[in-house]
Amino acid sequence: MPNTKARLPGGDGGTEPAVQRGRPTGDHAAKRAELLKAATSVIAQEGYANASLRKVAQRAGCTTGAVTYYFANKEELVTALAESRFDTYDAMLESVRKQTDIKALFQRWLDLTTGDPEFWPVMSQLLAHARYEPALSAVIEQRYAHYRAMYTTILEAGQVRGTIRGDIPADLLADQLAAMGDGWMMMYPFEPQRFTPKRLQALTDAAL
Repeated sequence: MPNTKARLPGGDGGTEPAVQRGRPTGDHAAKRAELLKAATSVIAQEGYANASLRKVAQRAGCTTGAVTYYFANKEELVTALAESRFDTYDAMLESVRKQTDIKALFQRWLDLTTGDPEFWPVMSQLLAHARYEPALSAVIEQRYAHYRAMYTTILEAGQVRGTIRGDIPADLLADQLAAMGDGWMMMYPFEPQRFTPKRLQALTDAAL
């Protein structure tokens, strides 16, 4: 079917820029990434409850039908978004795995939060709403378990080398540090002045 132009009604009674109708063309993975980016922006600015496929489509400059070509519904979209967030966590863990450098991991975690104002607000909303959405909950449970397992492996290696305290089992230390990091990131948007690199290092030193 040939592509045609359509205009969406704007909030002021006017019209928004024309968008493409019909079967999406181009790189499939790139388009999915573009839609996930649009969903991130919508959730960060308007909240999870107010995010809809229509708003994501408007933010991405396409039709709602184009969004459903890649994601059948909102549940599938936010599940994919959660997966992409955990991919970022896994990449951070992999980058320090051989060096067992937990301090560097926390620094990268902080850099991610402070460098991308949308990252943690969106992730925290996904975690909060997962309780009521089984598919999203299952993804978070599975990926968080994988995250903790990788974390534990890094800590165990550090204990063997003597660079990390050995009086606490690595799996318990992984839970403790993950909870600390989650707590810091949850409060950072409200108290950014507290979480300076110096304070972060002191907190990590106290735990390790």
